[in-house]
Amino acid sequence: MDSSLVEIWQAAQGSRFNPTVGKDSQFLVAIFLVLLGLVGFGSFTLNRSFANIALFGIPSSLALAFGVVYMFCAVGVYV
Repeated sequence: MDSSLVEIWQAAQGSRFNPTVGKDSQFLVAIFLVLLGLVGFGSFTLNRSFANIALFGIPSSLALAFGVVYMFCAVGVYV
């Protein structure tokens, strides 16, 4: 290992990790992103054109994907 990497690792031991979205608000963020993705997907299906792919299709698919991941984090996956 590089000595600078070891120094960074040891310096980071004392700092606490603070996530961008806290555990208490993950469910609200997930619901918002999933609903935003579904509304965007509905708008895209009403008028499918090449310009609407970049305007509605890609952002709505990303919002839906991130919303599902946040929902997995907030609710948990029980199999």
